[in-house]
Amino acid sequence: MMAAITFDILKYANRLKAAGAESRIAEAEAEALAEVFKLNLIEVATREDLKHMEERLLQLEQRMIIKLGGLMVVAIGGLKIL
Repeated sequence: MMAAITFDILKYANRLKAAGAESRIAEAEAEALAEVFKLNLIEVATREDLKHMEERLLQLEQRMIIKLGGLMVVAIGGLKIL
C-alpha cells in the first residue's frame, strides 16, 4: 500500500516567489521537491500496513506459544521415561 501524499507544486512555487525567490528558481525547487516526495514516499508504510503487520505478529506469537508448549510436553514426557 502506498501512502497518499499531495503536494501542490504551484502553491509551493508561488509561496517561494512571494518570499522573494526568482520565478525560475522557485519553480525548479518546487519540481525537485515534488520529485523527492514521489521517489522517497513509495516505500512508506501506512497505518493500515502497520495494523496488518501487528496482526501477523500476534498470529506468529500464538503459533510460537503453541509450539513451545508442545516441546515442553515432549520434554517432560521424556524425563518421565528416564
